[in-house]
Amino acid sequence: MATSRSEDEESLAGPKRGPATPVGTVPKRRSSSRCHGPCPPRAPPGPGPPPALPKRLKKSKPSPAPRDLGRWKPADDLLLINAVLQTNDLTSVHLGVKFSCRFTLREIQERWYSLLYDPVICKLSCQAMRQLHPEAVAAIQSKVLFSKAEEQLLTRVPSSPVPSLDTFQELLQRHPAVFYPARTPKALQLHWQLLRQYHLLQDQTVQPLPKGDQVLNFSDAEELLDDSKLRDVRDEVLEHELTVADRRQKREIRQLEQELHRWQVLVDSITGMSSPDFDSQTLAVLRGRMVRYLMRSREITLGRATKDNQIDVDLALEGPAWKISRKQGVIKLKNNGDFFIANEGRRPIYIDGRPVLGGNKWKLNNNSVVEIASLRFVFLINHELITLIRNEAARLGHQ
Repeated sequence: MATSRSEDEESLAGPKRGPATPVGTVPKRRSSSRCHGPCPPRAPPGPGPPPALPKRLKKSKPSPAPRDLGRWKPADDLLLINAVLQTNDLTSVHLGVKFSCRFTLREIQERWYSLLYDPVICKLSCQAMRQLHPEAVAAIQSKVLFSKAEEQLLTRVPSSPVPSLDTFQELLQRHPAVFYPARTPKALQLHWQLLRQYHLLQDQTVQPLPKGDQVLNFSDAEELLDDSKLRDVRDEVLEHELTVADRRQKREIRQLEQELHRWQVLVDSITGMSSPDFDSQTLAVLRGRMVRYLMRSREITLGRATKDNQIDVDLALEGPAWKISRKQGVIKLKNNGDFFIANEGRRPIYIDGRPVLGGNKWKLNNNSVVEIASLRFVFLINHELITLIRNEAARLGHQ
């Protein structure tokens, strides 16, 4: 006979998930994640999503050393540290060490104190120095200054006979605690030769200056020289170059002399005391703000002079002429004494405010205002000379 469950048992068992288990059978044990001991109370369900399980933390990689440390490079810091450890003198470091930049003594002092007492700068500098290539580190260590103890040992090496590399190798082996670990016999030999050059070895003596007034100065030494014994070394290459340069200059002078007759327009700078505008050879004057052009032939060309284009009136002397054509216009004097200007450029020429386009011409009167690409000129006519020209033309016409 099957017995029914009580209401309390059903409420404890929870909702049914399968067919009812017959009475008298042992139910199968289910695997559950429930705790066997007293479980902590569950938190009531909230409105938000359930909290996500924490992900497994990734192994953080060491951050690369910063590349930009200002003017001070990692090589400079390493060289500064090694040099100070050798000399214990920042002034000697400033005078004897060649950094990547020209640092002042104050900058070197501030950098050294920052490396000592500023933890941020010290950390960044150490990270950057660890990233240096071993060859770069070796090159930096070869530039480290010599300490006083090292120089004292080198000064004991006699100046004659000249020692070999084996001598300096033996010196390194006898005093390993004195010399810097990166020292090589070749480096010791080079520094010893420098000491010998300045007479700093122990077996060398410096000649004292003569006492009294018999100090030999430069003038006395110059008088002792015998000019007859001085050999005059002849440099054939130099003489050939001087001859070629002399020929070139003479050729340029001859070309200028041949072109003198072509210079019919003279340019005269305007000063506070300017010379008269006209003379017996000037037909007209084109006066600007800075210069004035004297017209001494019946036809002149206006424009912008270049290396390949030579003209009579270079308007670039007055002001900016990059908008002006190389041959902007031509001013001609007719037999009847009238002046005409012909525009042969791309930009118009304004005569008293009237535009003269390319291919056209216009009569110029006395005091006419000529404007070419924002450059203004006043055209002045020598009436006395023009009257003589008209009379001569009329006389020839009657004949």
